[in-house]
Amino acid sequence: MITIGIDTSNYTTSCARFDTETQTIVQEKRLLPVPDGQAGLRQSDAVFHHTKQLPELLEALAERCGGLCADAYGVSTAPRSAEGSYMPCFLAGIGTAQVLAAAVQRPLHRTSHQMGHILAALYSAGQLAWLRPDAPPFLAFHVSGGTTDCVCCTPNPDTLLTIDPVSSSLDLKAGQAIDRVGLMLGLQFPCGPALERLAADSHSNAHGKITLRNGCCSLSGLQNQCEALYKRQTPPADIARYCLNTVAEALRAMTLDALNVYPNAAVLYAGGVMSNRLIQQALQAVPTQTAFSEPAFSCDNAAGIAIYAAYREVSRLCSA
Repeated sequence: MITIGIDTSNYTTSCARFDTETQTIVQEKRLLPVPDGQAGLRQSDAVFHHTKQLPELLEALAERCGGLCADAYGVSTAPRSAEGSYMPCFLAGIGTAQVLAAAVQRPLHRTSHQMGHILAALYSAGQLAWLRPDAPPFLAFHVSGGTTDCVCCTPNPDTLLTIDPVSSSLDLKAGQAIDRVGLMLGLQFPCGPALERLAADSHSNAHGKITLRNGCCSLSGLQNQCEALYKRQTPPADIARYCLNTVAEALRAMTLDALNVYPNAAVLYAGGVMSNRLIQQALQAVPTQTAFSEPAFSCDNAAGIAIYAAYREVSRLCSA
């Protein structure tokens, strides 16, 4: 079976083709252009750039794969798998996916951006077996510029996964904190990769104090702490390291708290922030089975959407 997925998240346009026989994924993606010094885009600008970029990326995917015909199509329609979750930027992908599916009269399967991140991470980590209907629930972290969420994922033959919230950040999200500190240090948005490279020049173990409330962290103080370090002329590498150490410590504390509620559950780490090797290293000592996505499947991508379409289409055919 061949499936094609489309994802138009807040900062990346992406499309992907999944071959179930070879278990291979081909993807095309491009960041949205953000002006220098800015930490984001208005939704109207994001929709405009997706509308411009998506046809170009689909053309490139068609050239690499011999066309865009597929057995089923998938598209992300909202940020999270939760009631009321919505962003206008996903409209660009929805419209294109509807046209593609209608043109060849094949099914279109809709899901969330969050589901896509989780499935792409499972694929990258070689853990798609966690989706088996008889597999136990697992914990998943979706950590990006818009989310710092811990969710419980339970395999479900009707929806593939039932995703229930466990904990989150009460204020600033991890990716937001990283980008704001990076911009303060003169880095280009999105700042994650550059901040990681800068932090590699520091060996500091310092981090901010982490206090949880009902399992949820607070990261608003991190920006203030890094600004204070900057005013004291602390070396930029040490500030970068302090920022990443604090994010890692917050995620570690949230993981341990969640494991008190779901003992022995495996933990999956997904989302753009989780492509950071320094943060990954800090979480590998968590006392349970952990799985991390490779960088190409950590950042926003349509791979998980294509995988979702494949699983849902198999389920539809089996129940027909």
